[in-house]
This record gives sequence, C-alpha cells and structure tokens, in this order.
Amino acid sequence: MKNSKKMMLLGAGELGKEFVISAQRLGLNVIAVDRYAGAPAMQVADQFEVIDMLSGEQLEQIVRKHQPDILVPEIEAIRTEKLAAFEKQGLQVVPTAKAVHLTMNRDAIRDVAANILKLKTARFAYAESFEELLEASEKIGFPNVVKPVMSSSGKGQSVVRNSKSVQAAWDYAVAGMRGDKQKVIVEEFIPFESEITLLTVKQKKGPTLFVPAIGHRQERGDYQESWLPAKITPRQLKKAQAMAKKITDHLGGAGLFGVEFFVTKKDIYFSELSPRPHDTGMVTLGSQNLTEFDLHLRAIMGLPIPDVSYYGPTASAVILASDESENFQIHGLDHALKIKGVDIRIFGKPTTRPYRRMGVAIARAKSINEARKKARLAASRVQIKKV
Repeated sequence: MKNSKKMMLLGAGELGKEFVISAQRLGLNVIAVDRYAGAPAMQVADQFEVIDMLSGEQLEQIVRKHQPDILVPEIEAIRTEKLAAFEKQGLQVVPTAKAVHLTMNRDAIRDVAANILKLKTARFAYAESFEELLEASEKIGFPNVVKPVMSSSGKGQSVVRNSKSVQAAWDYAVAGMRGDKQKVIVEEFIPFESEITLLTVKQKKGPTLFVPAIGHRQERGDYQESWLPAKITPRQLKKAQAMAKKITDHLGGAGLFGVEFFVTKKDIYFSELSPRPHDTGMVTLGSQNLTEFDLHLRAIMGLPIPDVSYYGPTASAVILASDESENFQIHGLDHALKIKGVDIRIFGKPTTRPYRRMGVAIARAKSINEARKKARLAASRVQIKKV
C-alpha cells in the first residue's frame, strides 16, 4: 500500500530522478512534472505531467487534478508566486514558497545574503541591458563574472576579462537565461583557491545538520567533477557552517540546501544557494549511507536522521554528450565498470546536445586524488555516440 502522502515534483531532471527513487523506497506517491516528455524523473515516478511551469494557469490545473500534499521544486523556471498561493491553501511547499522565490533568482538571494544578513560576498551589481552591463562592469572592474539572474547548471555564465568582451558576455547570458526576466548579475572575480558546496539539512525537529564540505571543479560555468571531503581548514568550515545556518534559518521550512562558497587563502565568501539537492552532491551517491536525496526526503517528511555514515574519499565526474541527437547509443559501460570502486549512473535523457550531462561516474578510493582519477577515467570510457 502506498504512503498516504502524495508528492508533486516540479522539475524532473537527473536530481529529481534520484529523489523520486528515494521517495519510492519509502512508499510515497510521486507525480513528476517537466516541460518535456521522457524526462529522467518521469521514468521512475507513479505519474507525470508535461506543462509550461512558467504558466500559473497550467500549474494550477495539475495541482487541482492531482491534489498533492507536498510540492517539491527541482528547477528555477517556475511561476513562484503561484507557489505562495498554494502554500496559503495548505499545501506544503519545499522548503517554503518564500525560499523558492528568493533562491530561484540570483538577485533576490544575493540581496538577502549581502544586504540583510550581511554575509561576506563578492561585490556585485545588476544589469538589464548591454549598456547597463558595460557600465556595471567598469564599476566593478575586470576581470568579473557575468551570470543570468535565473539559469541552471551554470548556463550563460562567463568570466569577462576586459571591456571588449562585455558584448559577448551579455549575448551568452541572454542565450542561457531561464524564465522571463532579462537581467544579469555582474560580480567581482574572487581569486579563490577552491569552490565548495556545503549540503545543509534543515530539519522540522532537531538541529541543522551538515554533510562534509564537497569540493568541485567547473567548466563553462557547469560542474565537471566533485569530491568529498574537500580540503578546507576547521576555521573556514566553521565559518561556512555559520553562514549556511544563518541563511537557511532566514529562509525557513525544512529540506536540504546546497550552499556554495568561494574559499580563498584567508577567507570564505558566500556565492549561491539552492533549496534542494545540488548537482555537485551527486558524489553522495557513493560516499555515504544516506545520499543528499535521502536526506532531503527525510527532512521534508519530518523523519529522523539519527546517523550519516561516510565510507571514505569519494569523487564524481560527469559524462557529457558531444553532439545534438534524438538517436544515440551509450558505449563503454563494460570498460568503465571494470575499474575497482566505480559506479555509473546514466540519467536516461531522451536527447543529446553538446556538453549536455548524460550521466555521472562515482568512485571511492583511499585518497581524494585517487578517487578523482578513477572517476575521470571511468567517465572518459563512457561514450555517447550519435547513430
């Protein structure tokens, strides 16, 4: 018999797929929603719907149809003001409608972090046109980083070295934007030594919990590999945990948050926050007994989290497509899985495009360096080939 709770997942990508699997293990009824058919989470959910999630009317129609108890957003491009209306009607929005609205927009969450909570961040400004971006860039100085205020997986993000590159950065940001807001944030470039994600679990009952810091490397603004634990001093970790708790307490609700930081030699800077499992957190599929998806689910449901057991140094590396195709095959799994301590997840996306994330390799070893080498090697052996 199914659990009496019905959950609607808004966004059905690879993170949503793993979350649905965690929910299914505890007997929940899950409806996966996305803008295209065949999305990864739809393949494992009880039911699915294909809608434009920026349409408040379409959102309301499927909520009325399925009558879920819990709404779980998994992507940025959602009509967030509609979530506030659902929350007022008694639906649980994860973590809260306020948190989803603020974190779906980089400008909103940055204003809260820097101006209200006084967290240490890079200097920043906003622009809604090329002319405004040029002016803001010259004020912030070069190099700087330009990002759409709403995007996913680093789309539209670039480092701008000089004024001649501003037009290209604006065009790239506009092309990578999600939602209906043509606005970018331009940030001071922080000469960081590393970037970390601090998975922060806000419980309904009980203290805020932290997964050990996850290190990660990006290209084109998108994560390529991650590892746990990251190299960070006890002082830096304590500071990151304090900032993560402060901002998640402000946002409220319950669930797992992916809080990103820049780590420099002497300090740590708040960067971004996602109110849900984080792509770099896919390393937890191999690093521990309760993955980030299990932790998110337990926090949402108010279930106990008595212990998280860690297995040792673990790394992940993404498997990317190189062509655009609706007809492709996956090769090399046998060669990848020959490597000791390696596991592979293929997401099941129905189409490919250059640099689209199609899977991930996860590896455990005696050291982080060894785990990273094994994960990269395994990922390189899996080939997505156009037919």
